[in-house]
Amino acid sequence: MWSNTSNQTCINSSIGINTTDNASNNIGLVVYFLMIVVAVLAYIAVTYYQKFKDLSLLYSTVLAKLAKPYKEEVLFNNDTLSKIVSYLPSNDLLSLALTCRRLGMREEGESSLHDEALFRQPPPLLEDCPICRLRIPTHYKGSKYQKCCGKKICSGCVYASFHDNQGNVVVDNPKCPFCRAPRPLDHVRVRRMKKRAEAGDTAAMLNLGAYHRHGVYGLAQDYTKALELYHRAAELGYARAYTNIGCAYGIGEGVEVDKKKSKYYYELAAMKGCTSARYNLGNIEKNAGNMDRALKHYLIAVRDGHDGSLKNIQQLYSDRHVPKDDYTIALRSYQEYLDEIKSDQRDKAAADREEYRYY
Repeated sequence: MWSNTSNQTCINSSIGINTTDNASNNIGLVVYFLMIVVAVLAYIAVTYYQKFKDLSLLYSTVLAKLAKPYKEEVLFNNDTLSKIVSYLPSNDLLSLALTCRRLGMREEGESSLHDEALFRQPPPLLEDCPICRLRIPTHYKGSKYQKCCGKKICSGCVYASFHDNQGNVVVDNPKCPFCRAPRPLDHVRVRRMKKRAEAGDTAAMLNLGAYHRHGVYGLAQDYTKALELYHRAAELGYARAYTNIGCAYGIGEGVEVDKKKSKYYYELAAMKGCTSARYNLGNIEKNAGNMDRALKHYLIAVRDGHDGSLKNIQQLYSDRHVPKDDYTIALRSYQEYLDEIKSDQRDKAAADREEYRYY
């Protein structure tokens, strides 16, 4: 009996010792894992410390401006500014630039946070055509908005949907090239556009605003309603809506003429990729005698295929305001854009009808 008890006790003791060893090993693994995590966090902290420090400085400067009388100026250091510009993505940089501008803040020297945002090359405004998968041209005739499905289809694919290879019309009542819905009557067109606008489709808001502006498809001409729709689309980030708002302030449609507000909205649109707004800004700077700034705007617009900007650069070159190198860059950029968007199908559509000309 004593022997069995002793054996049992020994077994229990042995089991207890093994359990302790396993627990110790688990604790060791946890500690090792935590050490790795701490090391990674330390590396991240060291790497991004300067970034956070610079951003904190900028935000604290903005807050300091808010706390001071409006007439007082707050200055940025150029080194800090350049670091902030390199760290921030376009959207954040745009927001900070506009905030600083509203507050009346300025920077030391020639460098400007606002200009850094304004003269960045934005991403293409339009995506690829969902049918042919080629880049959609920026020219307003280069694509057609489909009221049925909300897709933007390039002019070549729209033309091909109801023409044969010889250019003969083969469909009397064309359908949407994407969803195959029949072309709507005027009252149906407006109803579809309103439905899509209510669903948050910014392109539909813009088109519906244009209907009110011109008084077409059975709608009364109403500049105020048009401007309201443009603002709704702009609040959702639609670049071309900002352009239309800038145009309204520029010529006084639904509002009093305000050139400063007009330029402000053009800048918002340009920084989001609208070439028409960029072209307008170039013209504003050219008329003010700021040829260097005008050239910057035109070059950005040319890279996205704005032919009017290329013609203005050519004129500036003829008038000896632009060096040959910049004119050459503009020609090369425009050709690269054409190589990206051209196709036989689009050329055929443009040759047959002016409404399908895409550059």
